[in-house]
Amino acid sequence: MAKTLNTADLRSKSNEELASFIATTTKELVEVRFQNYTNQLADTSRIGKLRRDLARALTEKSSRAP
Repeated sequence: MAKTLNTADLRSKSNEELASFIATTTKELVEVRFQNYTNQLADTSRIGKLRRDLARALTEKSSRAP
């Protein structure tokens, strides 16, 4: 994920697309954290960006719940 998403982008996604985005972002965050731990990550700000994207997506998912 190169750029952060805004809430309008997340709201336009379907429930399946949102679930897929959450899964891939979670997986990518784990990989980036591992790269940071092994000193292979060049851009450490990526961790924060992924965390915020994941938080936005999880907030949108919970707001859709009945």
